[in-house]
Amino acid sequence: MVNTSLIVFIKEINKKLYLLLIFIGLTQILHAQQKIVSGTVKDAISNESLPGATIAVKGTTIGTVTDINGFYSLSVPGPESVLVFSFVGFNSTEVIVGNMSEINISLAANVSELEEVIVVGYGTQKVKDLTSSISTVKNEEILKTPAGQTMQALQGRVAGVQIINNGSPGSEPTVRIRGIGSYANTSPPLYVVNGALFDNIDFLNPSEIESLSVLKDASASAIYGVRAANGVVLITTKGGRFNSKANITYDGYYGVQVPTNVLKMANTAQFVEYVNQTGSAADKSYIDKVFQLWGRSKENPELPAPNTDWYHEIMNPAAPIQNHSVAIAGGTENTAYSFGMSYFSQDGLMKMKNSYDRMNITTKIDQKVNNWFKAGVSFNLSNAVRYIEQSGAWFQAYHAVPVMPVRDEQFYNQFIVSDDSLAAWGSPYATAQNAGYRNTQNPFFALDYNEARQDIKKIQSNIYSEITFLNEKLKFKTNYNIYTMFLKSRSFGTPYIIVNTDAERLSTSRLSSTLNSGRTLQVNQYWDNTLTYNQEFGNHNVTAMIGTSFRNEWYNGISGSVQGVPLEEYLRYINNNLTVLYNDTRQVSESGSRLYGFSYFGRLSYDFKNRYLAYFTLRRDGSHKYQEKWGTFPAFGLGWIISEESFFEGVGFVDFLKIRGGWGKLGTDVGDREDGAQSVNQVNLAIDDQQVEGTYSTSTFGYLGWEVVVGTNIGFTADLLNNRLSIDADYYIRNTENAIIPVSLKLQAGSVRKNAGGIRNSGVEITMDWNDKITDDLSYMVGLNFAFNKNEVTDLFGQKYLNAGTAEFRQRSEVGQPLFSFYGYEIAGVYQTQAEVNADPVAVSNGLVPGDFRFKDQNNDDVIDDLDKVYLGSYIPTLTYGGSLGLNYKNLSFTMAFMGQYGNKILNRKRGEIIFTNDTNIDADLATGLWHGEGTSNKYPSASGLRRGWNQNFSDYFVEDGAFFRIQNVQVSYTVNTDSFFKGMPETRIYLTADKPITLFKYNGFSPEIPDGIDRQFYPIPATYRIGLNVKF
Repeated sequence: MVNTSLIVFIKEINKKLYLLLIFIGLTQILHAQQKIVSGTVKDAISNESLPGATIAVKGTTIGTVTDINGFYSLSVPGPESVLVFSFVGFNSTEVIVGNMSEINISLAANVSELEEVIVVGYGTQKVKDLTSSISTVKNEEILKTPAGQTMQALQGRVAGVQIINNGSPGSEPTVRIRGIGSYANTSPPLYVVNGALFDNIDFLNPSEIESLSVLKDASASAIYGVRAANGVVLITTKGGRFNSKANITYDGYYGVQVPTNVLKMANTAQFVEYVNQTGSAADKSYIDKVFQLWGRSKENPELPAPNTDWYHEIMNPAAPIQNHSVAIAGGTENTAYSFGMSYFSQDGLMKMKNSYDRMNITTKIDQKVNNWFKAGVSFNLSNAVRYIEQSGAWFQAYHAVPVMPVRDEQFYNQFIVSDDSLAAWGSPYATAQNAGYRNTQNPFFALDYNEARQDIKKIQSNIYSEITFLNEKLKFKTNYNIYTMFLKSRSFGTPYIIVNTDAERLSTSRLSSTLNSGRTLQVNQYWDNTLTYNQEFGNHNVTAMIGTSFRNEWYNGISGSVQGVPLEEYLRYINNNLTVLYNDTRQVSESGSRLYGFSYFGRLSYDFKNRYLAYFTLRRDGSHKYQEKWGTFPAFGLGWIISEESFFEGVGFVDFLKIRGGWGKLGTDVGDREDGAQSVNQVNLAIDDQQVEGTYSTSTFGYLGWEVVVGTNIGFTADLLNNRLSIDADYYIRNTENAIIPVSLKLQAGSVRKNAGGIRNSGVEITMDWNDKITDDLSYMVGLNFAFNKNEVTDLFGQKYLNAGTAEFRQRSEVGQPLFSFYGYEIAGVYQTQAEVNADPVAVSNGLVPGDFRFKDQNNDDVIDDLDKVYLGSYIPTLTYGGSLGLNYKNLSFTMAFMGQYGNKILNRKRGEIIFTNDTNIDADLATGLWHGEGTSNKYPSASGLRRGWNQNFSDYFVEDGAFFRIQNVQVSYTVNTDSFFKGMPETRIYLTADKPITLFKYNGFSPEIPDGIDRQFYPIPATYRIGLNVKF
């Protein structure tokens, strides 16, 4: 009998063996599909390895961690697997395996902006703990704009910071933080680079900067005392990091600059029509002479043949710009190092030697000697060559008549035949004098026969040492900076001969060469010492710092001029024995100065439970410039992080909310050492009963002292809607007290400077940023900042007003009005008919005719006089704004930035020059808008009226709206997925950029960016188009 139990048992065994074989087979199949993936995980910023980083296969339990070198190796199920790379404090990254066997990842730190540490005066602080108004700009934002000067790239990016650019290569921008607070009309901020103080930072290449912070209110900048009254810009340059592998970075671009918004001048047809409307027999005779000299137009014989667009002639259609920088940085356990080189080159738009080239070499070393002593050194060498444009050429191009050609060699050739000795000096350029006009008007005499060169060498060195005590709670740091600048300047003019129609030399010729040469040496030394103590007592955090600062600023300059220098460049020296002197024209002068200063300062910072914030600073500055050698300047700030309170936990849409406020007082020694004034009065004296005429002189001293700036700031910082929306808002009042102004002497003519003026700037600043993700691959951002500023004079020591400008174009400062406001008549229209003239007593008494301005009679007394003059506006804008848009899809990024201003006025001084030069061209807007009959214009006078004194009175005809809107920057960039090309390919980013491609404004000029609001012809600001490459090894 068969054992059934045994049969059942055998069947079960066979079944299990069968299943086991199936399982083994499937395992072999699955194993055949698996693959090994390996690589490294690094910090995206420092390029350091991340040991302990996690790599997991998404949706499975498969994973591993990196070793001490950041290396990993992992078996993954297949090419469709998704690897998730993560590390504490860093953003996770997901990658599809595909056909890759090596995947190297760089993780970005997941640091809240509130937790970021930024540089403040003599220290650092977390953003969330700030009680002052401080703005930071990231390096990548700075690099989006091509600029030879770092501050040019910040235009429109920081609320309350107005930056006025100039298109001239190598020119420095005008920078104002929260308005103008000086009657000297200069309000530049203080620049602090690695602890050293500077008036400008033209020696820095933007690629060298690691971080930039702007201290806007007095409570933030008070720690820097003297020179910080107009705000502070703190800059830290790039350096290496401890325990990091060496990495090499190249960043460069090449681009072209293109003229934009070129002012349209009257063409030949418009100019001839304008001449006919003037009724000037002299001007018509000039046109007849033009016909004789240069012929008639084939298209219209009633017009001269030349139709010269002078701006087009003197400008290049495109000018190159480029920047290249290479840096290496890294570090061992005890040494961090960096070395970099950069080259920047910019050609100008003007057709002459007009360019700026700069080479920079930087190095930075930090050394840990042991666990309590650290030292370091940094070095920056800048070598620049700048060829400066002939600004007079812009003026001449504006006034040059279009009926004259650029060149005319017919009479020049006749002159050369008659006098071969001057053959090398003859000029082929046409002159308007040959047609009867008063001046040559041709800008090419300035462009081709002049050259101005500057050689600028700057060396900035910094040495520091740092000692820590008490488990790093106490730290002593000493920092020595020396800045040396050597400037060699030389302008040279070659001789030229201008020939008239009789082949005779004109008086406007230059018969001898001219040379102006100068040498300047500047040495500034700063020595700072600080002792800082940090301590936590439960919920109490205290940081105390005391310090001293010494400054020694020295300058010496020598300059000279001479005529008759040989034309060869290597012989162009003032004392060259080959120089042919004309009337002993050699002149030499020397100047110099030295300034000493010493300061004590301290700061106490405190917070309780990381929500109640307070700090106090005190600085005592000493300067040898004034009789009052010392000034004491305190400041304090308070903050409350409301979102940390328990009662605020239910407000779900608010992630962070802090209110803050600060007050500070700063002194500034901007005034000169000389504070006396001498007045000279004519008197009649009786001597021995005889009347004798003579003069009587006295000296009056004003005892100048410190100007003082007192600032108050209140604001809040908020993060809302899961940190997608951030808002910073501030209200400020900035008062300048004891401002140096001229005060009229009561008992005699003349004035003396005193600390007697007052200026107030007040306003609101708001910055908003929105960052959000649509999908994991698609994100976007929107940013907006705007600042309202009201500027007004508050004190003139009882004087009714202070005049500025010229008699023809008056500016005036008066209590309650903005500083240096334009002051003149308001235009109420243009007289259209003789009946209007006859019905107006003002017109009748002044002999006016139709086509003349009707000035507004402010007091209705039928007389136009000084009592009818009013304030016509200020060049200080009431609103500045900026913004940005950004879109990121995988490796592709798009950004756009815009900016603008509103509420300012510009004096169109170019149009005003017609007062002195009435036989020149005019701009096209004026030419086509002139009154030439009833109803034709109520804005501009008639052509003949332009030349009458009545219409040349200063009025709002000359003052135009200075508002503008600009697309500041548009950039498209792509980060190449290097692993998809070949193993070991460096991280590469390619970008295309358009800078300032569109600017919208109403003003009749090249640009509404005028530093002092008076347009005497400023260098146009070009649009720039470039392609760039960033590579990291």
